[in-house]
Amino acid sequence: MGTTIYHNNSCSNSRGALALLREAGIEPEIVEYLKAPPSREVLVDLIARAGLTARGAMRNKGELYDQLGLADESLPEDKLVDAMMAHPELINRPFVVTDKGVRLCRPPETVKEIL
Repeated sequence: MGTTIYHNNSCSNSRGALALLREAGIEPEIVEYLKAPPSREVLVDLIARAGLTARGAMRNKGELYDQLGLADESLPEDKLVDAMMAHPELINRPFVVTDKGVRLCRPPETVKEIL
């Protein structure tokens, strides 16, 4: 099974999901998305396959979110994706991709749904 985790080692949820994958005997491809952000096409695909909206896939904590006015509910999906493309730190994490699907693994145990 090919497994990929869009990972941020500074995030406890991301570290937890990675640990659960490894406990299951899976060594995933690790994409450090802050260093190598996904393309717009990949990001939009991850969001859709996880059954989320762009807002649901966006990290809404921190100064940047507030500075960019992203809490404005009238902002369309494409503007939220634009913000995540310009500032990958706004992408919530970790996204995990397996042959069984895609999940935003918050909490980390969510990864078990696609193993």
